[in-house]
Parts: sequence; structure tokens; C-alpha cells
Amino acid sequence: MHDFDYLTDRDIYFDAACQSLRPRPVIEALNRYYTEHNSCGERVKYAWGRKTDNLVEETRERMLKYLKLKSRDYFVSFTLNTTYGINLLLNQFKPGQFKKVVTSNIEHNSPFLATIAFARREKVPREVIVRRKDGSINLEKCDFSKALVVMNCASNIDGRKMLNIKEVVKAVHQAGGIIIIDAAQALAHSPEILYKTEADAICTSAHKMYGPSLGVMIVRRDLQKRLVTNFVGGGMVDDVTKEDFALSADGNPDHAYTRFESGLQAWGEIVAFGEALKWLESLSKSDKKQFVENYTRLFEFLNNHSRIHLINQEANPTMSFYIEGLDSHLVGEALSDEGIMARTGYFCVHYYLDHVKHYPPLIRFSLGYHVRKSDIDKTIKTLERMLG
Repeated sequence: MHDFDYLTDRDIYFDAACQSLRPRPVIEALNRYYTEHNSCGERVKYAWGRKTDNLVEETRERMLKYLKLKSRDYFVSFTLNTTYGINLLLNQFKPGQFKKVVTSNIEHNSPFLATIAFARREKVPREVIVRRKDGSINLEKCDFSKALVVMNCASNIDGRKMLNIKEVVKAVHQAGGIIIIDAAQALAHSPEILYKTEADAICTSAHKMYGPSLGVMIVRRDLQKRLVTNFVGGGMVDDVTKEDFALSADGNPDHAYTRFESGLQAWGEIVAFGEALKWLESLSKSDKKQFVENYTRLFEFLNNHSRIHLINQEANPTMSFYIEGLDSHLVGEALSDEGIMARTGYFCVHYYLDHVKHYPPLIRFSLGYHVRKSDIDKTIKTLERMLG
């Protein structure tokens, strides 16, 4: 794809689940901010600042449109990353609201550790639900009564999705619970599973969506009444006295996003993320078709080789495996020598991969729209040569 023309023939990047490469329009948007309107958002009246404000607001609106959600129900705040957003929420719930906290067995450490800390702090039980092989949840075995539920809708191990996410959200709400979705692995390539999903909050990372390093929170407006804002600073207030302050989010519904945006924000990154969303929306059918063909062909090779143990149940842009008789970290180094960049280890899913499944360290290939047919050709040939 021409938007990744900075890649050489030798550069084969298979770590998009960590952070995707950035297409030219996103890089150019960030450069334009620094060279054409570098300014503080929401604080200044000069022309550069007004341009920044307009572009930031466009990004918030575009994020909601991307998920087919309405601004009357949700607002968008920006943070550091998915982990930060989840922790920011969990640390600001008013105490005593929940009887338990619920997560699942295939979670990234972001929600897994945050729910451990929440359960300890609130002195409530914590439940780890076992997800089905396809990523869905057996609701017949779940009790969400007054529960705080924090789960991913797509795994960073093998991309398995919470296919019954709308039913899960409905069940949680009917039981008087709250649900926060970790969408970091879904929104770049499978946003449709979250369309019109009425979760209480969705946390994700722009850097997994072809944007700059940035966290994104999509929060239901009525969730605010269950929070006490205790992470505070500049940009959040309308007034300050010697012993008190007035939050902008409390005084103006249009400023609800400031509840989670203390201090100076990453204005350039927010603007460039808006360009990333625009770029994702502009992808052609042929771009998407080639992407599917690329990861499907690589999946079929891995799935059919006698020495390769693939974790995936089906083809997905993210696939994890180990090779019989070979150390995954050494394989990763050998692949690197050929210009193939892949992640090795447990990918911040230590509990499930190490303690439940007892897998050895794995190799993960996670593909993006930048991947070329020639990258798949070379990777297959390299693995064939390594395995004999």
C-alpha cells in the first residue's frame, strides 16, 4: 500500500497488535500540527489554537461516528493508553457500589491487574470467567448481580472475539451491573462487533488503530454519577477558590470529556488520530480483500505445518504459535535476522498462557494493512527453510 512507502523490501513488520504502523496521512497530520498550528487546545484565543480546537472536536465526533454511537449518550476523552483509561475509571468509582468484580481468563494484564487491585481496595470478591474457544461467554453460567465487569471484546493472543457482546452488555445491565470493554484489539480491523454496543465505557488505544500513541475513552454520560473525580488538574475546572474547585464537567454537559483530561493534552496526537480514523474509513474493498488474503494464507501455512502448534481456532490478523523443539525467543531472533519483526513471549497474558494453558513462550504474528503479499511469501519461505 502506497501510504507505507517508507518500508523497504526487507522491512516485514508483524507486531501490529502492539502498535500499528502509521500511514503517511497520519504522519503528515502530526507534522502539520507542529509546523502549522502548534498550540494549546481550549486555552487560547489566537488562530492556531482555534484550528487545534476545531480539529480535536472533529476527532471526538469522528470516534463516536466510527462506533455508530450518539453524542447525546456518550462522550470521548483522551488519555495515555488503554491501561491508563481502565485504571482511571476503576479508581474513581464511588465506594460500596459493587458486590464483586468480574473479568475473564483471556485478558491482557491491563484489565486483569486492574481488577485485582480493585477487588483488594473494595474488599469484594473477584471472578474470572472462562471464555469459550470462540471468545464468547456462556451467559447461563454467569451472575452479574451488581457486578463491575471488565473484559476485552477481542484477544491479543489470537484475535478471538466476544461474539455475543451485545447480549453480555444487556445481561450485565439487567443484573444492575456496569461493564467496561477493553477494545484495543478490535477497533482497527473489527469495529463492527462494537457498533451501537451500549457498554458503560469502551477503552482503546489509537496506536493500535494506525494513529499516534494515545489512549481513548468512550464513556456513557450517565456513568458520571457513579464516579468521584479525584485525578484533577489544569483544564478541568471553571473556577478555583482557596479550598474548592468547580469541575467543568459538572457545569456543562458539553465539557463532560474534561472529567478525564487533567493537564495539557497531546493535541497533535489527537489531531493525527482523527486523520487515522478518516484513513480507516477510506480503505477500499480491494485493500480489505488483500488484507484478508494475506493473513488467511499465513494462517493456513502455520495451521498445516506438522511442527507448528497454532493457538488460533480460525484465521485472524493476530496469530500465536510455538514450534516443536525450538525456543520461541531464538526463533524471534532468527526471524529478525531476515527482517521479519515478530513478538515473542506471553504478550502480557501471563495468567492464561503460562498458568492455565502451560504453554512455552510463544511467537505472535500480528498483521496490518501495511503487509504486502511479498512479506507473506518471504515469511513462509523463511520458516520452511528454518524447519527443514
